[in-house]
Amino acid sequence: MQSSLPSIVSDRARLLLKVLVEQYIREGNPVGSRTLARSGVVRLSAASIRNVMADLDELGLVCSPHTSAGRIPTIRGYRFFIDTLLQPKELTERESYLIRDQLLSRYGSDQELIQSASDLLSRLTRMAGVVTVPRRDYAALRQIEFLPLSGGRVLAILVINQREVENRIIETDRAYSADELQRASNYLNAMFSGQDLVSVREALAREVRDARAEVNQSLLDALSMGELLFNGGSDAEDYVLAGESNLLSFQELSSVDKLRALFRAFEQKKGLLRLFDQCLDAAGVQIFVGEESGYQVLDDCSVVTAPYTVEGQIVGVIGVIGPTRMAYDRVVSIVDATAHYLGVALNSRN
Repeated sequence: MQSSLPSIVSDRARLLLKVLVEQYIREGNPVGSRTLARSGVVRLSAASIRNVMADLDELGLVCSPHTSAGRIPTIRGYRFFIDTLLQPKELTERESYLIRDQLLSRYGSDQELIQSASDLLSRLTRMAGVVTVPRRDYAALRQIEFLPLSGGRVLAILVINQREVENRIIETDRAYSADELQRASNYLNAMFSGQDLVSVREALAREVRDARAEVNQSLLDALSMGELLFNGGSDAEDYVLAGESNLLSFQELSSVDKLRALFRAFEQKKGLLRLFDQCLDAAGVQIFVGEESGYQVLDDCSVVTAPYTVEGQIVGVIGVIGPTRMAYDRVVSIVDATAHYLGVALNSRN
């Protein structure tokens, strides 16, 4: 997402914009010409700096929130800063250790690992951390077992990838005996073990149609059981969110109406998932500033994302949501490192 500004912005204007953005991110107050002059970064008088600020204002990179106040970066100014001036900060030894140690520890399931990554992003950035769960075409079915329960219910036990175990309860239209359920699991394991869950669900729909044409009741029972299992489970892509309460501490997001809309969006999820879907096709860190996300509720926020991979394939996205006034140099490095080690951890489990 590159800035469309022409390259006519002078070197000293770029330098002053960099100082202004970094100062505003640190302090949260409009930055005046005298403050920039005292920074010692450029040897210009306050009057000369005011002239440069006027040029940046005309280009739409900065603005004055009040009459006679200093200036703050606009969304366009942040974008220009990110695209041309941002230098990601190297993580501290402690931060690097925390990311490696927490993500490369052993977890009972992928879901626990995803939750840990989300918690880690939130803790290190003091903002909201988000991690989408791995796409289902990454999850390979290893084994299915069915156990009869009372009331026409069946407990399905799935082994996914190498060690992850999921239990699901499905409702059936009649009671099945233990022998019938064993035959069903034997057939499904023979047919679909090793295939990804998306392929299994698609194949089941085709096989059920063919079995109905053959009037093979035993086969139809097995396939119908599998179709109930994979269509009834929650296979839709979702995400794990942590630290949303951290956003309460930022003055820019302190409006009750803004917070209510933001937390409602977190709960409903659809809009954010559409945004993260865009990131599945892009390599590396992406930054959406304000309205760049295309999602109105995030107009006062920035979202920093990176994909994570398993066996060379992008299977999910991690990200940090916070105010536009965030320390991009640090957040970018944290998101990038977390995405890398999350992929390493998931690869080691396969």
